[in-house]
Amino acid sequence: MTIDFSFHLPNKPSRIKLQSKDLEEIINQKDIGFFHLTDRDDFIEQTISMANQFSSKKHFVQIGIGGSALGPQMLVSSLAQTTNKTFSLLDNTDADYIYQTLKTIDLKQALFYVVSKSGGTAETVANYITARKMLLDSGVNEEELRNYFVFCTDPTQGQLRTHIQQNHYYALDIPANIGGRFSVLSPVGLFPAAFMGIDIQKLYFGANKIKKVLLKESEDNPLLYTAATLDDLYKSPNSKVDQTVMMPYSSKLKDFSLWFVQLWAESLGKISKENNNPIGLTPIAAYGATDQHSQVQLFMQGPNNKSIFLIHIKNKEQDFCFENNLDLPSATKLSPFNMNQLLEAEFKGTLEALKENKRPVFVLELDYLNAENLGGLILYFECLTALMGKYFKINAFDQPGVEKGKKYAFEYLNSLGK
Repeated sequence: MTIDFSFHLPNKPSRIKLQSKDLEEIINQKDIGFFHLTDRDDFIEQTISMANQFSSKKHFVQIGIGGSALGPQMLVSSLAQTTNKTFSLLDNTDADYIYQTLKTIDLKQALFYVVSKSGGTAETVANYITARKMLLDSGVNEEELRNYFVFCTDPTQGQLRTHIQQNHYYALDIPANIGGRFSVLSPVGLFPAAFMGIDIQKLYFGANKIKKVLLKESEDNPLLYTAATLDDLYKSPNSKVDQTVMMPYSSKLKDFSLWFVQLWAESLGKISKENNNPIGLTPIAAYGATDQHSQVQLFMQGPNNKSIFLIHIKNKEQDFCFENNLDLPSATKLSPFNMNQLLEAEFKGTLEALKENKRPVFVLELDYLNAENLGGLILYFECLTALMGKYFKINAFDQPGVEKGKKYAFEYLNSLGK
């Protein structure tokens, strides 16, 4: 595993907290388990066994929302190789989308993975009901449904756990001390990853390998330096930096940006318990080089209130040579080069322009995009999120604003029946 970190800051932070005990205090709490997920070899064994049991299925359909969807989608789009299997996601209650998605696959060859820790997530239950009905309408008998569904929920309690036990359905567990947005390295993400041919053991290996770096108490610790810098920039009396851009230079990591948005927004957008004021770092999803032709103009010359993470993959599996005989000046310019050189040039050009415009930039360079490096990358940003919560003196692991929205949604639904 190789992940190199570099920092390009207009000014060195005025105050840097370089104490690994800040992270240790978080991960040693019994109700916060994300850091220790990759110590659970039993999750690997159970997940691989379940994937092997359903290996004859051709279509994997994830039914979940939020962390029960974004993490699995990110793993599959980042790492899955071309196979004879497909991955689909039912993560919204949009009837047109649900119909279109399910009508394009052979339901008799599908496996549905229903993920909800509480077991009562309205959107997830609604899509479970819909998939179940479509299977029954296609001629599947009710007693055969257990061959089409695997569930993932709290190991001991909740509506879904009771439903599983009553119907003898197959199930995997979400540990009680894992929240949805921190669950990608639990069976929530491991099962679809294994089904789609991803080496989930290497995901764990990469995450475990970076732990030594994250817990190192020195200026070489990129986690502590990044967290301290973001905290310093946010609390600056001159120019508050309160937005965070995630911009990997890889189409395969486009969904990584979306996964990061939920992790960052739902964890760090809170009301301060100290002074009752709103606090948070607004995340912005982007990816290069595509967003050089849309959002980068804002990043370069708009308000200087953004920290920017750039992720660069040094080596790609494929490449295309631009050698040509086209009668086009632009084609002639490109002729000596190849596709990967162009993307690298675009990455380096963006980095230099951001530095020239005095924008704070954090660069993470991976030697390859593989399961080992992605496992390390995931744990790094989970730890960074948790650490920012500690520096901001907020609870990075709850989501009271989301719960209020659910409450009002059900009140509206109930009013329709009156």
